[in-house]
Amino acid sequence: MGRKLVVRLVLACFVVILAVIGYLESERGLTALTRAETISLDFCDHEAGRYTTVVDEQGKIITKTSRQVFSGDEVITARAEHYRVVRVDNGIAEARLLGLDRDLLAWSDYFRRYGHELALPAQTPQDARRGGLDVAVYHSHTMESYVPDSGTAFENRGDIIEVGRIFAQSLREQGLSVFHDTTNHNPHDAQAYERSRKTAVQLLGRGPAALIDVHRDGIPDPEFFREQIQGETVSQIRLVVGRQNPKRDANIDFARRLMARANEANPNVVKEIFMARGNYNQDLISTAILIEAGTHTNSKSEAKGGVSLLAEAVPAVLGVGPVGPDQAGGGAGWRVAFGIALAVILAVGAYLVIAAGGWAQAKEKLHQFLSREFDFGRLGRPLKLKERTDDENKPDH
Repeated sequence: MGRKLVVRLVLACFVVILAVIGYLESERGLTALTRAETISLDFCDHEAGRYTTVVDEQGKIITKTSRQVFSGDEVITARAEHYRVVRVDNGIAEARLLGLDRDLLAWSDYFRRYGHELALPAQTPQDARRGGLDVAVYHSHTMESYVPDSGTAFENRGDIIEVGRIFAQSLREQGLSVFHDTTNHNPHDAQAYERSRKTAVQLLGRGPAALIDVHRDGIPDPEFFREQIQGETVSQIRLVVGRQNPKRDANIDFARRLMARANEANPNVVKEIFMARGNYNQDLISTAILIEAGTHTNSKSEAKGGVSLLAEAVPAVLGVGPVGPDQAGGGAGWRVAFGIALAVILAVGAYLVIAAGGWAQAKEKLHQFLSREFDFGRLGRPLKLKERTDDENKPDH
């Protein structure tokens, strides 16, 4: 056998061995990926007692949530602290502080200044305000219940539907047009959001200004969500935004406004915003949000109290009604416009005084300008138009 043939056989065997190794490695990687995806799908949100604790770099607890947490998930607390998860290990997620969320602080300041002017009067006539639906409320997890009331965390028609009904009723008391959909999306599994997507699409046909999916959490500790507000024990609300959807930024802005307004009126009723890996059908509309009213160990009455307080914030956030922040007749809108105009006038005046070399010189220059540009003595006399020359009538080239 010639030397060249031997070399060729060795090279061929080497190539075959590399191909086999590559194939086995890819199969192993695919199997691992498939297994990871299966684990992710099997970990359904809001399972009772199965949760992840998010801590900062010093080990201080930031939040707890009955969902699988991934690197890249984010939390904005009621104090505007913005965290991003950097690693997850065995039920503990470590998050790094990014700083204070300036957008949330700006909205909080806005509502603190003008919030008292943004409340809708109850029973505002709907037809006089808008033609479409204001809010559509539904439930992807219709089996979720509260153990103190039902004795179980899940049942065929869960307590969460009753909490949703109170939320819708509270929104109507704010003068909003609301439709509460109670379509059953059982069982409680990872495909529930796929089944509820059909419901969400149908609700969008009603033209809602916002789409809200109502849930409860599944952490064991009821005190984590329990809060005393206006002398009443209520469960706090968590706002959840899916960060894997093209409308994420708009959804997050909606969540910031909702938390800012709600907490300005009733401090700490909204616990936090959680930006989770997922979609939650929030790609359908820019004002979609998932809310969690307490956890399964809170009472149903506590959850009702929490959503009722949250409902008070919705009209101003949506800008619905004659006194909304974006309406021409809104007091806050006029005050903001007047403030901006006054600031511009003062800035121009200060510049004129400095440039002219003093107050007297500035007054003289202003008088000359007004006399030249606005000849008030000519008001009431016929306006004489200058005749255009042939050169002026020629088109530009």
